[in-house]
Amino acid sequence: MPPTDPYEGEQPPVPPPADDAGERDDAAGERPVVPPADTARDSSAEAEAGDGPTDDRAADRAEDLVGELAEEDARPLRAGEQVRLEDPKGRRHMVTLEPGKTFHTHRGGLLLDELIGQPEGIVVKTSGGVPYLALRPLLSDYVLSMPRGAAVVYPKDAAQILVAADIFPGAHVIEAGAGSGSLTCALLRAVGPDGRVSSYERREDFAAIARRNVERFFGGPRDNWELTVGDVVTAPTRPRVDRVVLDMLAPWDCVTWAAEALVPGGVLCCYVATTTQLGRVVETARAFGGFTEPIATETLLRTWHVEGLAIRPDHRMIGHTGFLMTTRRLAPGVSAPRRQRRPAPGAYGENYDGPRPAGEIF
Repeated sequence: MPPTDPYEGEQPPVPPPADDAGERDDAAGERPVVPPADTARDSSAEAEAGDGPTDDRAADRAEDLVGELAEEDARPLRAGEQVRLEDPKGRRHMVTLEPGKTFHTHRGGLLLDELIGQPEGIVVKTSGGVPYLALRPLLSDYVLSMPRGAAVVYPKDAAQILVAADIFPGAHVIEAGAGSGSLTCALLRAVGPDGRVSSYERREDFAAIARRNVERFFGGPRDNWELTVGDVVTAPTRPRVDRVVLDMLAPWDCVTWAAEALVPGGVLCCYVATTTQLGRVVETARAFGGFTEPIATETLLRTWHVEGLAIRPDHRMIGHTGFLMTTRRLAPGVSAPRRQRRPAPGAYGENYDGPRPAGEIF
């Protein structure tokens, strides 16, 4: 172990000799050493603070900041809202604020009345003294904790869909496969109040779950959202829509319908789970001929550990969840230019039984 004395093993430095003025005593008018202003303020602050815990001083400062918030900026937490509670280990809990209720943990209870009326971003303690950070949940928090029927579209994939399909304010989007409503929430936010989302779900039980989740997230029904129990291929193709998003088992069955429903330049986006599904929907869109060359992507999300000099990838990551295929509708009667490429050996060999691109030069 290193020596505790920094000068152990060597001669300590010799201070410079004092000048004549420094040899004068107090009676002779020696000037006292005055600490810098910042140091003096720090010392006085420490003296006033005493030996109390730092958490208490931080809590007092937080109360001062709360008092400084303007009423329109505070957005106090209201009864019936959901709040995200995070403990010192980073574990998160979604809790609905109900007057008179207690959130119980293995380290004591937390009175929810202490949160109602307070701004988000405060720290509250359980009866056992464990601090919890309280914030309103983000959409990503809500998606991962919502009741599920079908599997949810993960936030990383929903983000890619919004950008790859170019979901813009005011757009009319048809979504097939509402599932649990996670992607629906993202689409409704993206199209804004002037846009419209028409969702289709074959299973009535999934549709009921999606409706509850969406209405709970937005605080009630949405005027610009319509949920239909049924097959999307029965949906009217007029007026044409800006975007079609298919999250279903066999999206290739809907390619012809999507071509009729989309405006020229509109985007078809398909979300599938397996490579066989991806291959079939891509080849079906190619063979149809009324779309641009499909683009197939996958998104992998990896967080990083950053602490001083220890900067490395986290040991866990969100790997494969699904594939995206995006393509754009051409004008009626127009086919994409022939692709001149050399496919991989055996790509369309005798063992391939799927759709074959028309007019290709191999």
